[in-house]
Amino acid sequence: MTEDIPQELKDELEKAALLHQRATSDYEKCQEFNRLMSDLLGRLEDAHCDRTADKVMGILLDCNPKPGSQCDKATRIGEKMKKF
Repeated sequence: MTEDIPQELKDELEKAALLHQRATSDYEKCQEFNRLMSDLLGRLEDAHCDRTADKVMGILLDCNPKPGSQCDKATRIGEKMKKF
């Protein structure tokens, strides 16, 4: 059974996926991606999209922006984002 994710949240997930592509070596973009995904997590939970919220939570567990360094998990997070 597929989840009925509101179009607004689908659009935000797509925006996050595009943002992540640019964020792998840009700390500010990485922080922006992390904030967007955190916000989306709450909104998905409120919309009772639990499976998708679990996927977002898994991404957030791997996403840990650090100033002055590249993301060592960018490839793994990128693959997870493609699944959306």
